[in-house]
Amino acid sequence: MQLIKFNKTACGVDFMLNVLDEEQLAALHPYFFARPYRGDCFEILFFERAQGTLYLGDQKIVLEDNCLVFISAFQLRRWEVQAEELKFKVLFFKEEFLHEFFADQLFTYKLLYFYQREQPLYLPLAAGALEPLFFFLEEIKKELLYPLTNSAHIIRSLIYYLLERINRDYAMHYQLAFTTEGKQLAYEFKRLLELHIREKQRVEDYAQLLGLSRISLNKLAKTTFGQTASALIKQRLLAEIKLELIYHPEKSLSEIAYALGYSEPNHLMRFFKAQTGQKSSDFLAAYQNGSL
Repeated sequence: MQLIKFNKTACGVDFMLNVLDEEQLAALHPYFFARPYRGDCFEILFFERAQGTLYLGDQKIVLEDNCLVFISAFQLRRWEVQAEELKFKVLFFKEEFLHEFFADQLFTYKLLYFYQREQPLYLPLAAGALEPLFFFLEEIKKELLYPLTNSAHIIRSLIYYLLERINRDYAMHYQLAFTTEGKQLAYEFKRLLELHIREKQRVEDYAQLLGLSRISLNKLAKTTFGQTASALIKQRLLAEIKLELIYHPEKSLSEIAYALGYSEPNHLMRFFKAQTGQKSSDFLAAYQNGSL
């Protein structure tokens, strides 16, 4: 499956971050592929004018004017759009960029719109709400194109404000809590889920990695995310199974089951049915005909 990599030289900037509009992006390389692919960046698309559909992970997003779309690094996506009908700006950044700029190595895991499994990966905006966001994007772009000795500090403050402002708006729109103080271990658990879900699927596995008891980890997850660690593991595992079904139709259920650590395909099928109320074949048929 194709992987599109961020290239500082091609983008004409010296940071692992860039802001592009629809014309600048088109001049670099194709972006709106109809076949599945991944990118190695985090991306936020700011759509002023949009129509069509984005299949992002196991979510189907019907694009509309005045909306934001959030794509995590290495997340599978494919597009059904007419690129010439779109008007937008896109913010690209590598996770290493934030690690270099901010002391908090778990910053991206605290942003509610990345690594999201339950809420939509888009945010509709009121008319006119894009204008202040575009102002910050344009200021970032100026510093990228014409860097001075203090440009790194200015970019740091602009990107921090922008990401946190969107985080607050996303939380308010979907009625989510977004206080992150004192919850480092909870977000480390979230990071470990992304890294190890294919081979570690028990609360005890993650409790051991974090140096916690099973009870403590469940309590921490419940107070931070409103769900137990067990529920979050099941949710993340279910998402991984759905991705396998959607993007790898050539694989048998046995292949998927063994790749995810199941000793028998029937165990995976029972888990999927218990979590979704559907057989895997019914889920895939519904996804393909657009009834999900």
